[in-house]
Parts: sequence; C-alpha cells; structure tokens
Amino acid sequence: MHRVGSAGNTSNSVRPRKEKRLTYVLNDADDTKHCAGINCLAVLKSSVPDEFEYLFTGSRDGTLKRWALAEDGATCSATFESHIDWVNDAILAGGKTLVSCSSDTTLKTWNCLSDGTCTRTLRQHSDYVTCLAAAEKNSNIIASGGLGGEVFIWDLEAALAPLSKSSDATEDNCSIGINGPGNSLPITSLRTIGSSNSISLHTNQSHGYVPMAAKGHKESVYALTMNDSGTLLVSGGTEKVVRVWDPRTGSKTMKLRGHTDNIRTLLMDSTGRFCLSGSSDSMIRLWDLGQQRCVHSYAVHTDSVWALASTPTFSHVYSGGRDLSLYLTDLATRESILLCTKEHPILQLALHDDGIWVATTDSSVHRWPAEAHNPQKVFQRGGSFLAGNLSFSRARASLEGSTPVPVYKEPSFSIRGTPGIVQHEILNNRRHVLTKDTTGSVKLWEITRGVVVKDYGEVSFDEKKEELFEMVSIPAWFTVDTRLGSLSVHLDTPQCFSAEMYSVDLNITGKPEDDKVNLARETLKGLLAHWLTRRKQRFGSQVLGNGEVPSGKDISVRTLTLSRVEVDGNAENDSLVYPPFEFSTASPPSIVTEGSQGGPWRKKITDLDGTEDEKDFPWWCLDCVLNNHLPPRENTKCSFYLHPCEGSAVQILTQGKLSAPRILRIHKVVNYVIEKMVLDKPLDSLNSDGTFAPGLPGGQLQHSAVGGDGSFRSGLKPWQKLKPSIEILCNNQVLSPDMSLATVRAYIWKKPEDVVLNYRLVQGR
Repeated sequence: MHRVGSAGNTSNSVRPRKEKRLTYVLNDADDTKHCAGINCLAVLKSSVPDEFEYLFTGSRDGTLKRWALAEDGATCSATFESHIDWVNDAILAGGKTLVSCSSDTTLKTWNCLSDGTCTRTLRQHSDYVTCLAAAEKNSNIIASGGLGGEVFIWDLEAALAPLSKSSDATEDNCSIGINGPGNSLPITSLRTIGSSNSISLHTNQSHGYVPMAAKGHKESVYALTMNDSGTLLVSGGTEKVVRVWDPRTGSKTMKLRGHTDNIRTLLMDSTGRFCLSGSSDSMIRLWDLGQQRCVHSYAVHTDSVWALASTPTFSHVYSGGRDLSLYLTDLATRESILLCTKEHPILQLALHDDGIWVATTDSSVHRWPAEAHNPQKVFQRGGSFLAGNLSFSRARASLEGSTPVPVYKEPSFSIRGTPGIVQHEILNNRRHVLTKDTTGSVKLWEITRGVVVKDYGEVSFDEKKEELFEMVSIPAWFTVDTRLGSLSVHLDTPQCFSAEMYSVDLNITGKPEDDKVNLARETLKGLLAHWLTRRKQRFGSQVLGNGEVPSGKDISVRTLTLSRVEVDGNAENDSLVYPPFEFSTASPPSIVTEGSQGGPWRKKITDLDGTEDEKDFPWWCLDCVLNNHLPPRENTKCSFYLHPCEGSAVQILTQGKLSAPRILRIHKVVNYVIEKMVLDKPLDSLNSDGTFAPGLPGGQLQHSAVGGDGSFRSGLKPWQKLKPSIEILCNNQVLSPDMSLATVRAYIWKKPEDVVLNYRLVQGR
C-alpha cells in the first residue's frame, strides 16, 4: 500500500521531501453494499426479545457495515468509514464497542450502534494488523497481532479514557478534527514498546496509555484467540508454532509444535483448556493446553484452513478455507461432513442461532443452515466420512474420486455485494478509465466527475480498449489502483498539475474557447466544493492575501512561500465548479489523505464540515483551492522549427526555434503561416522577426498573444477572405488541424529532438 510521505517542504530546505498525497475513492451507485471480499464477521445478539440483532462485516474495500437482521432480510443500517486500507478483523467488546484492525497499521474503535463515527484510532503497530481477539467475560481486554511479529494487549478502558485537562494542549495534535470543533476525535499516538524492529510511526505521546507488548514472535502473526476470562492468549503465524501467553503480564507460557505451515486460524474453548488451530498445511489440530500437547489432528480439507467456528459446547467444529468447502466435524468421533461448497475461498465464519454466516473473497455474505444446537441432526442425513490424521489422506481420497456430496445446495439467506473492479486501463485522454469487474462487466468511468459514463456489459476488455484509443497526448496527471475493489485515484504534487485542456474541448460554455483549464485544479475544486461551501458558512470567505489559510481555530497555519508557487493567471479565484468536474452527491467519492497532524483518514466529500484545515489536508491542496496557487510546472511548452516543404514556392520569415504551449493546435500554426504570407507586416500581436509573442525570448507563443485581438476567434478580417489553404506536415505526414503539438511529438515525430514542422500550399487550390 502507499506509505504517505512526510510533511511539506520549505523553500530553503536542501533535499525536497515527498509531499502528502490526496486520493479519492469512487463509490458505486449503491453504497449500502460492499465491493470487495469480506475479511471478517461479528454478530451482536439482542438481550431483549424484540430488539434487532446485528451482523457486522469488515471488507477489503476499507469499510465496515452494520446489518439489521430480520426474518426476511438484512438492511444496511450504518457504514463505518475511516480505515484507508483493507479491514482485516473486527470484534465486539462489551456489547457496545466495535474494534477493527486494518492493513493501514491502525486499530479503530466505534460505538457499534452509532451512525458510523470513529471514536478513537489506536496506533501502535508498524505494519499490517491482521487479527484481533477479545475476552468474552472481560470486555476490557483485547489483543491485536500483525506482520513483523507484533502482538499487543490493550486495556480498552484505559485506551479510550477521555484526555485529561492537562493534555488539552495536545488534544489538537492528536485529533483528526473532521467532526466539528466541539466533537473532534482524538487519535492516540503511542510509543512502541515492541521488539527492536518495531518502529513507531508516531512518536508524540499525546495520550498517556501504552498497550502491553507480548514479545517473542520472530515472524508475522495471523491468528489470535483468548479464553472468556482473559487469562490466556494464544497466537499463531508463519513460525508454524502455537504460542500461549499470559495477557496480564505479556509473558510466554508455552510453545506447541506440530503444524508444518502457517497457522491461519485459532479457536479456544470458554475455559481455556482446549484450543483448535487451522493451518496452511490443510490440517486442523486440537490441543490440550493443560497437557501441553496435540491430542487430535483432523485431515478434513484438501487445502489451507482459514476459518474455524465451534458449537457452544466445543463438541463440533465448523471449518472453511482455500478449498471453497465448509465442513462440520465431530471432535470426539472424528466424523466429518461437507455442509456446502462455495465459489470463493472462505475467510471467516460466525455462528448465529442455528445458522452460520460465511465470509469469502467475494463481496457477498451468505448464511447457511448449521444446526449448532443439535449438530447430530446433520450427520443423520448421511454422507459423512471419518477424518484421517495425516494431511495426505484427504488428498488421496479426493484423487480416488470419493468426493463427498454437500448437504446443502443453497444458502438460507444472502446479503449481496457489488462486483469489485479487477482490471483497469487509463485512456489516452486522461479523463476516462476503462474497468472490468469480477463478473466480466466492462465500464467507462469519467474520473473528473466520478461517474460511469458507459456500461458496455460483458464484452472483451482488450477489444474495447483498442476501440476507444485516441491519438492524443496528455501528461499522466494521476495514477489509479483497484486494491479496494473500486477506483482509487491518486493525486501527487506537482505532477498532478501537468495536464491542461482548452475549455472548448471540455465543452465548458461561457468561457473563451482558448482558455486553458488545469485538470487537477478543477478536479480538486469539484471534490472540495461541499467543504468550501460549509467553510464559507462557518468562517465567511477569509482567504488571506499572503497565502495564509485560516484554520478551523482561526490561527494562521503556514505562510506559504510564494517563490514555490505561481498563481494560475487564467483562472479567476472563484469556487465555481464547471460541469465536467461536478461530482455526484448521490454516490459521493471518499477522500483519503492526511495533513500535518493526526495521520491519514478517509471520509466522504459530503461528510466534510468545513472545519478541516492544514492539519487534515495537504497544504498544496488548500493552496490550490483557496488561493489559486499552482506549483511551478515543467514541460508545459513544446519547442519546434517551422520550415517550408522541399521545393515549395511559399516561404515566410521565421527566426530559429519557436515555442508554444504543448496543447496548441496545428490550426493555430496554419493561421500563423497564413498571416505571415498574406500581410505585408504581421498583426500587432506578432513580432516582425516571426516569433510568436512580443517581448518574450525564444519566440514563445502565449495563447493571449495569438489572435489576441480576436482575429482567430471570431469574424473575418479583409485578408482572410483571400486566405490561401496551407497544410502542415511532420515526417512527410499531413497533420490534422485539431492535433496538438504534444500529440504530433508523441505519435508523428517520435524523436527526443525538437519537432520540425513543414508547411506548403494545398495542391489544386
């Protein structure tokens, strides 16, 4: 994933530091559904008969959702959005607190019955956080494990304690500040006490609490489980051993060997005597922690075991994994039965009454019959087999063709997701992206508006890509990835400001045709339009002349050094958003970024409340949107020579190399040649030596200079009635008048040297 760079550079620093990135994630029209695989499940059962029961799902799309469960369906009643990468695990602690962990290295806490607002971000891990465990009867204790061998034990009450009065000064430092001044959410920045390779991402200890580190893992941790009272913690990972800890002291109590591959899932009984483990070696093992040994091993699966769930009495285990199969196994008799087969690998299981929720790498979640209170009923239907105790016994059985028949063909209930994007191509016009999803459906997105402009259905992606090819050259001003199952568009300064187009090509009415429009600037204005409106409602339109941005606390945040920026002279300092840059409010994109404090965050553009400032946004974004400043850009000009064709009778006087904007059209060059030919002397806007703009060295042509008196825009001058027909060639190829200099250079000239253009009279005129 993208590790966001350090804070802004100052004008006198020696080495330029990478500025922070702004990303926006385009959301599907139906935002109540997940659009990527479901990594985790948690069920909240009601204590009162008439109350709703809830299912929580955490997805690779970076969000969690709460589903209100009814007899006939499930309704998405909240989306929990703040993580900026995959949500890997989620647990319920104490009935009210939902805790999630993510590949963004954080844990986040939420009031599980709220509207989805994050109550605290806990930063302690230095790499992906893969798993969580909670103590059923001690709702205060949770554990988190992740890559790099890190395991931390958290006291939730202490971690979530309100910041004391003495730390008011630092509250701002650890607050995202994206929930209004009276409701800013502190982010805990914690000092790492892990092993020597655990480097803290945030060293300012704004909140006094530090979790306990369980030190000892040399490699990544993928599974954790805890007994009900919180006196035993078991972990497993790539070291292939099951480790047992005392979470009260963080000390190791035992290490159990037996698996031959990564341990992916663990499950402990309520007393803490027995523990089940599932591994990439395809085996399930039952450990007696009192005897410190493996008492049974079960060869049920033909591939990695990724998920386990047990009946309330710990007599039977449900297991799923990479072989797409869900099995039920009697731990005492070793009898096993195939409940169902899926189309996707199984990632997590959650028992709920007499059903079992199954999460897979698909964006949908299904509930299957489970008979958890009377599992023998399932075995009475026949088709069971005895689980061997050697991993190759199942593989051999499947080779011999004795494949078990699943008990259930269809789930009893499904919560549908939307198909995730798996393939994408940025088109040459640098405004459209072609995508293909998991169902094979191909769509065309306009990223400056965040909408699908064409749904082609199931067609060949490569053929459609070729069909949509345009011979245009526009700088790569953004990058895209589909890691979250949707399009994430990344803007990095100063590269993102390199692309310009004429307003006429964007069909912007009411603006002169030749006005240059900076694509990134207008996109940022579109993304932050709601924020700007809310900001003006709060603070009035304070934009200080020296480039300072008033912050949410009315403090001048930073005096931006003007030597590093240029004011975009063509664009008025307005907040008017042009139609090609208007983002949908029905399915608004989410912004993922970070400012000078508090770390990265994610929020819908319509949820921004106007208080966000440089602590939350990269300074260059605010400088662009509020002050109309763009960073200095390179390569906005294209140099070329203009010569007559060989043997041509037509000749005009040009002096050496000419220079013009990259986006200048060939018809402007035609007009220039005609002017020089027809008029005794050039127009006022042209120099007698043939250079394009008066007073500019090297024959630079600025747009305002060519046709500055309107001669090329409207109306005909007397000389134009006699206008000869001229064509421009490059490499002996006649150029279309609509081509830009950049396109000619990229597709016709194809050499690093300055372009050479030739002109001639059109034959037969």
